Amino acid sequence: MQCRRFTALVLPAVLLAGCLSLCSAQEPAPFAYMQLGAVPRRYSLIDQGRKPTVRSQGELGTCWAISACSAIESDLLPQKKQIFSPDHMSLRNGYETTQEDGGDYTMIMSYLAGWKGPVEEAEDPYGDGVSPEGLRAQVHVQEMQLLRGMSRQQIKKMILLYGAAQSSLCMDRSRTDLDAYGYYAKETAAYYDPFTEELNHDILVLGWDDTYPRENFRIRPARDGAWICQNTWGEDFGDDGIFYVSYEDKNLFRKGGIVYSGIEEASDTQRVCQQDSLGWLGRQGYERETCYFAGVFQAGRQESIRGIGFYTTGPGTACRIFLIPEYTSPEDLESVAPAQSEEIPAEKARLLAAGQIANAGFHTVRIPSEVNLRKGQTYAVAVEINTPGEGKPVAVEKAKDQFTQSVTTQGHQTYLSKDGSRWENTQEAYETNVCMKVYTDKQQFPWSE
Repeated sequence: MQCRRFTALVLPAVLLAGCLSLCSAQEPAPFAYMQLGAVPRRYSLIDQGRKPTVRSQGELGTCWAISACSAIESDLLPQKKQIFSPDHMSLRNGYETTQEDGGDYTMIMSYLAGWKGPVEEAEDPYGDGVSPEGLRAQVHVQEMQLLRGMSRQQIKKMILLYGAAQSSLCMDRSRTDLDAYGYYAKETAAYYDPFTEELNHDILVLGWDDTYPRENFRIRPARDGAWICQNTWGEDFGDDGIFYVSYEDKNLFRKGGIVYSGIEEASDTQRVCQQDSLGWLGRQGYERETCYFAGVFQAGRQESIRGIGFYTTGPGTACRIFLIPEYTSPEDLESVAPAQSEEIPAEKARLLAAGQIANAGFHTVRIPSEVNLRKGQTYAVAVEINTPGEGKPVAVEKAKDQFTQSVTTQGHQTYLSKDGSRWENTQEAYETNVCMKVYTDKQQFPWSE
């Protein structure tokens, strides 16, 4: 059964592997990309005891959700074995879709970044068409990195660094079950499509083998080598769910993929404050690489800010994050511009962190110093970003199609600025919400509730 997909957000090329590098609040760090030595000719997460449970999507278009849940399961192995619910991801993500409609990475990222899940499979079993309300995420996924534009070697390094990669190819049962097609060799579980075609199926990539013989494919590629993959068609497919996709397949990784990093244990004392329940659905900016965006929040309890989450729309993004601890009006945001170089009153903008983010995707910037909030305190967080080659570098949420009509701007306050001095309210000017999360932890402070 192929996974049907609605139109996915077209994402920019990602050129280099790496993650956020934090520095002091005064000086941003130079670009620093993760470097690895020689990449082995063969590597498999299966050999590391990190093969997740093999599942079958049946007749539903849920390969994307199964692959995402399986990737996170693999990342936790072998230390911890958990099985997460693709039913919950596909039914409780906030989009107005069914399990027959398919999905994409924007849906996955918004579901995980908003801590809607993942939840245990036992709490929401697969395939019954029912997904209970009120289930809590078992882990928090704080970073999701996109692989678009990466070379084979760069993708291998990402798998070495972060674990299983999820990606798409062109594959359905007619291609693997009928002898009329030469794409799949059942006896060797080897798949190769030499044509550029529509992507319609998501799988998990668990490793690679540079020496995998080209003779194992029915349509013979020019060279040896294959990705070691896990499908969503149950244990009867391939070798206990595992099969091999030629390096020369024209579709796998053609539009990138995604890895899940920064996975943490969930806690009842943590919560997420957000303006964008459906995440990255569009972009805004001023046709320049540098842009400022901000969101206004109110503390519902005594808590500490632990991290700020936002999307980067391209590689090599430099960022600065500011806090306006006592927000009263949009004029308070004007203090962000001089906050970079001048001494200003403590109640105005405060530089929390600065650093570099190598890849497009969703990222959480840890706040190196404790930021305590009292119950009812209204505050704002502002971010300055510079994304090379991007004229609209800010990710925003908007109602753009029949699947996203639940998006609302009511009660939200987010802003956009060219220079950090003059700010536009995005709800009034554009009917959009800037994508931003504030992650907090409940604390007991000297003052009372």
